[in-house]
Amino acid sequence: MSNVQYAELCEIAGTSNHMELASHAMNCCSPDTGNMETLGRFGTTAQKDKWLRPLLDGTIRSCFAMTEPAVASSDASNIEMTIVRDEARQEYVINGRKWWITGAGSLHCQVMIVMGKTDPTALRHVQQSMVLIDLANTPGISLLRPMTVLGDDDAPKGHMDMLFTNVRVPFDNLLGQEGSGFEIAQARLGPGRLHHCMRLIGTGERAISLMCRRSEERVAFGRKLSAIDVVLKEIALSRNDLDMARYLVLSAAKKIDEVGSKEARKELSMCKSTVPLVVGRVVDRAMQVHGAMGLSQDTFLATAANWCRWLRFADGPDEVHWRTVGKIELREQKEGGGGKGVLYGLGHYPTAYHGGGWVDGKERVVWRRTDDKVSEGVLAKL
Repeated sequence: MSNVQYAELCEIAGTSNHMELASHAMNCCSPDTGNMETLGRFGTTAQKDKWLRPLLDGTIRSCFAMTEPAVASSDASNIEMTIVRDEARQEYVINGRKWWITGAGSLHCQVMIVMGKTDPTALRHVQQSMVLIDLANTPGISLLRPMTVLGDDDAPKGHMDMLFTNVRVPFDNLLGQEGSGFEIAQARLGPGRLHHCMRLIGTGERAISLMCRRSEERVAFGRKLSAIDVVLKEIALSRNDLDMARYLVLSAAKKIDEVGSKEARKELSMCKSTVPLVVGRVVDRAMQVHGAMGLSQDTFLATAANWCRWLRFADGPDEVHWRTVGKIELREQKEGGGGKGVLYGLGHYPTAYHGGGWVDGKERVVWRRTDDKVSEGVLAKL
């Protein structure tokens, strides 16, 4: 199945309440889909047999541990958890604390992918590695507390705060190579970011439908809400915003299909930083049309607003993604990617006149759209 095809299915699944309920039923929710892809790309044959097959069959769940409370984890090179080799026992010894471990609350969670530092002396982006932890048979892991997202426990998978004290796993549990943790993280999080955006488009569609229905059923000041211009404008803006977001998502999905997620980094970051904001506006308008009901448990809108807000942090905050978009765009402009170099090289209109011709000087600055001669009389007044 292509990413474009999966995007269309995710949109349908995203209309459920909450957004990943249908994805759970179809065994394609986060973080399992990302973990499956990671095991498929970087796992050994033995790791795939032990963990990937049960995940694909839906008999177990998984979790992913990367974020730490003590450091700004949006910069993955900050990760402080240690993964130290014990050559005598052929094991890694893991120490540290992780929180927002998505999926760890599931009763069926059996395997964790955890990221930590194996070589703090190496170059900044090759200090980290990822290892697999068998949660059913590995001592040393303490559940400190479940986290809530704006008051929601996000059941059934949840997000946990956990402490790792001398946790031991065999060398065979290493994912990829030592020092490849940062690379694996980028490969894993790329498509996952788009999956969230795909589902959120469905959430936005349901919000618009509720807004339209409420405007037709509710009467205020002697007429239906749908007859009030400002409500019609909110409906129109919501349709416009959501369709633009959808096309952005489908464009990114198409590029992943054609050239891979690495080459689609700019488009992925554009989606991740744009779609939650856009759908959040749509949901907010729907809540406003519903009045106090929009804040209650009688609609899915409060849950939808929650998802839109926390997805501005999940898999990297907005600011990190905008930074990525800006850097790539600047590089493409300077290097001429996508034909942009022609316009970049064209630059501005000439801005100086000297001795009867346009030059790149600073004398007699003039702004003109022509290179017609300027009379001496006019020049004298400049």
